[in-house]
Amino acid sequence: MAAQRRRATQKDIARHLGVSQATVSLVVSGGPASDQVAADTRRAVLEAAAELGYTVNAAARSLKGGRNRLLGLYTFEPVFPVDQRDFYFPFLLGVEEATAQHGYDLLLFSSATEGDLRRIYAGGVNRLKVADGCVLLGRHLHRDDLAELVDEDFPFVFIGRREVPGRELSYVAVDYVGATRDTVSALAERGHRRLAYLKLTGDQEPTRDREMGLRQGTRDAGIHDDDVVVHPIDDAAAITPALFDEWLAAGVTAVLIEPSEDDTAVVAVEQAAAAAGVRIPEDCSAVLLGDPPLSEATERNWTRYTLPRAQMGREAVRLLLELLETDDGRPRQMFVGCTPVEGDTVAAPPRKGTSR
Repeated sequence: MAAQRRRATQKDIARHLGVSQATVSLVVSGGPASDQVAADTRRAVLEAAAELGYTVNAAARSLKGGRNRLLGLYTFEPVFPVDQRDFYFPFLLGVEEATAQHGYDLLLFSSATEGDLRRIYAGGVNRLKVADGCVLLGRHLHRDDLAELVDEDFPFVFIGRREVPGRELSYVAVDYVGATRDTVSALAERGHRRLAYLKLTGDQEPTRDREMGLRQGTRDAGIHDDDVVVHPIDDAAAITPALFDEWLAAGVTAVLIEPSEDDTAVVAVEQAAAAAGVRIPEDCSAVLLGDPPLSEATERNWTRYTLPRAQMGREAVRLLLELLETDDGRPRQMFVGCTPVEGDTVAAPPRKGTSR
């Protein structure tokens, strides 16, 4: 994706016109003090600001003046209220903890719309502006809302890597590439050479990152692409006993599962394997590419890697405050690593003639 051009600053306008930055500041502030500047100069400054794409960051100006000290938290999914098993719960704890630590109040935004109609710009108005800046999260988002936030220079940080064509966003993201690559390497070290990959549909950034990590891991291990069976899933009902029969017939010895925000796919894998008479891990190993909240429907200690969700919430607040306290127009992006969990769902591949 092409990098976005740096946003114009007051210094850029001043250099463009050959006037002082103080003059530019008086004009773009729009207050009574702007009357001190000659009408022709005011007009030239405003025209140059429009030409260069300068927009006033009102939220940052409010923070620097000490008039607000209020941060927002907005989700594209209905996650309030949450319990401790919810996927988003640790993110929210991290955001709340860091906000309080830095001496700010936290405002939770709950959209008035439902489902896939949740929008930041209800009626064309950015409702987040009551806060100085905002932490955003959610999987099912509206990217045109994010584009509008960038265009109006509203400070926000997304929890998770998100891309919008022609824009650069600030975000704190999981290093899914590295975590998945290392997972594949660990499987290869145990002797697994034929893999199945249950991949979420929708082509979201986390899915693309996991698949990139999968390809890096197989390449490093000398596993050919033809030895990886990719099976997209948009519904857990697609995970059937017949799927396991198909995999084992093709020589698959380990399956990698991309979870969503819950354990639906994980439970479906466990139930399908049992119905097919496939023992995990004796007949087929299984690894989760993440750590969804596990319900009582599964009692296994799944081999997986954990996401530092609370840390990501704290880092999102830290980056947001950096955006508010500076005026360089530079997006902040950060990747955090995962922690592998050994679990009991991975074993050496079964010897030929010994499975089932």
